[in-house]
Amino acid sequence: MYAVRQWSVRHARGLNAFYRAFESVLVALHPLFERLGYERLERPVAAVEHTVKGLLFDCRMCGQCILSSTGMSCPMNCPKNLRNGPCGGVRANGHCEVRPEMKCVWLEAVTGAARIPGGMDALQQVQVAVDRRLEGRSSWLRAVRQRVGDLS
Repeated sequence: MYAVRQWSVRHARGLNAFYRAFESVLVALHPLFERLGYERLERPVAAVEHTVKGLLFDCRMCGQCILSSTGMSCPMNCPKNLRNGPCGGVRANGHCEVRPEMKCVWLEAVTGAARIPGGMDALQQVQVAVDRRLEGRSSWLRAVRQRVGDLS
């Protein structure tokens, strides 16, 4: 998984473009999703999302995906779950203090963000704390509802 996660960061520009286009398709499907019922769709969509994003980004299904803001490097892979930058324990070689065999997720985020137009600006946006109640839920469906202003 770690090698695929690094591949995703190296290909952040293309993955971000695909992600944006995919989000637009999902937003266009909002009327259908609404008719079927978002709650009814939650489990199957979350399963597909977990499979796809798990493979590409080693996704932890926090329910509040910020991959586009972190250079396609999932900050939930940080052993400390830091969503707004690295801790003070990044080793001199750029590796994690908790998992020395792993490069710091946030150094990867900077690398990926540099490849995405506007990525460095997005990286500097302060992210809200993780709402643990959303863990395991689909961030795709949540993003659609946010875009159409239907998030309750």
